[in-house]
Amino acid sequence: MKRILILGGTTEARLLAGRLAGRADLAVTVSLAGRTAEIIDQKVPTRVGGFGGVAGLAAYLIEAEVDALVDATHPFAEIISAHAIEAARMTGTPLIALRRPAWEATTGDNWITVETMAAAVQALGRVPRRVFLAIGRKEIAIVASAPQHFYLIRSIDPIDRPPSLVNAAYVLGRGPFSEAGEYALLKAHAIDAVISRNSGGEAGYAKIAAARALGLPVIMVSRPELPAAETVATVEAALAWLDHVARPRARAE
Repeated sequence: MKRILILGGTTEARLLAGRLAGRADLAVTVSLAGRTAEIIDQKVPTRVGGFGGVAGLAAYLIEAEVDALVDATHPFAEIISAHAIEAARMTGTPLIALRRPAWEATTGDNWITVETMAAAVQALGRVPRRVFLAIGRKEIAIVASAPQHFYLIRSIDPIDRPPSLVNAAYVLGRGPFSEAGEYALLKAHAIDAVISRNSGGEAGYAKIAAARALGLPVIMVSRPELPAAETVATVEAALAWLDHVARPRARAE
């Protein structure tokens, strides 16, 4: 039986695990960082928490006798992606990166592309605006440096609210979202700008489509540059790779 470890936390990781769950020739485990309170059923055994850096992940790959590693983490989770590549190299474990394509601007889009979240906040300017934040909750504190704006902040779980961010509203929600729902949300709060990370995928795209329909600018934070790895863009391609590559093999000492 081949042992597969999926570094997850994305829709693609969950779908891949679901496709593999019924196979008698595979023992699949999904690893989640544990950043959300509610863990969605992955259809296979799930571990939650970090590994303790590259050395910890490498030790896990050896101890769990992992035959193939799938990095299906978020496109902005550059640290774990780098650790996965190095740990796979150290242990001789085959690795594939399942990286969904980034969004691309299309007709009607008004994007301002920036490299960092700090640059996105700076791009809002000094004049007060009404901004929808579609970002990771760890980055919420960055917007506190520009408290003149109103922020509509959506997160999966309740977040710690920066004391200086008094002009803000908070909503909870987990995608996928509909374009009609996002349109109504932006209209109801009179939003005039959207900040979004270029996460790609269908689950979060509705806000981009809604902003286009409303003629709103989107300040788009570019993806970080990830380490080079053998990469596929779809669950189907990852399945094909696993069928051809994931086989028991001798491990490095």
